[in-house]
Amino acid sequence: MADQFFELADDDRALLPDDSDIAFYIEHGWWLSPKLLTDDEVDTLREASERFYAGNRDRHLPRRPKRLSYWVPEMGDIQRHNDYIHYEDDTIGAILRKPLIGAVAARLAEADAIRIFQATLIYKPPRQEEESNVVPWHFDRDYWATSTSDAMLTAFVPLHDCNVEMGTIAMIDGSHRWKELDRGAITARHFAEIRREADAALHATAEYNGAAVKKVPVEIPKGHMSFHHCRVYHGSGSNRSSQPRRAISLHMQDSANEYREWNLADGSTAEYNHDVLVRRTADGRPDYADPEFCPTIWRERRDGP
Repeated sequence: MADQFFELADDDRALLPDDSDIAFYIEHGWWLSPKLLTDDEVDTLREASERFYAGNRDRHLPRRPKRLSYWVPEMGDIQRHNDYIHYEDDTIGAILRKPLIGAVAARLAEADAIRIFQATLIYKPPRQEEESNVVPWHFDRDYWATSTSDAMLTAFVPLHDCNVEMGTIAMIDGSHRWKELDRGAITARHFAEIRREADAALHATAEYNGAAVKKVPVEIPKGHMSFHHCRVYHGSGSNRSSQPRRAISLHMQDSANEYREWNLADGSTAEYNHDVLVRRTADGRPDYADPEFCPTIWRERRDGP
């Protein structure tokens, strides 16, 4: 199948990160975008999320991966995570595939094309005492040991104005440039499993690098989104407001990313949820370019028509 190219209107091209924005991302590991989604698009996402929580599905996953994050009402009023929202809900998936989002990610990752890697619908109830609302410090690359790329990145997409009181995302500035204490110790555990040790691990890694721990909460106006590098430490606090915090975590991969076998510290082989869902490559590996689960959302024509 021939490569699919995408085009942007001039107004959208004006929203792409310029050289100074890219330099900021390279130095700090994150970047706050201008308004990439219209108010109508954000409202549509929010309305679709409510239908999803009420039981609407345009399709279901063909099988359930072992480490799938998937809130159901029986779990109660905790923080909700629902993976593969871009696959199960057509309305949400269509907006997340907006070429402008992919074009921004391509500029920041210095990639020629961008695919969705995963998309998770998130809901933080307005319960300050709820332990699950606090997301401990972690970086996404730790969970993506089966991916070859170090250029992967995430867009955090709130479905409203998102401030510190609501428990917005916070970055550890510049931490994507740190060396890890022991990369062989990767366990690929979900951040909920490392809650009590995450802060100590963060500070130990900072000390190892002779770096300060600079925490930067990113307040995000409606329609804007924050992008962060796959190696930058990030987390979020409790929701102290009177309203739920609604968001989508949109993980993206550059076109060079592919599956690799990776052995974990305990001797087991790392697995990602895709590995039981996506098609196989010619040599039998999970295909992280499977358009059903990992659609391409940006590829720019560079050599003329």
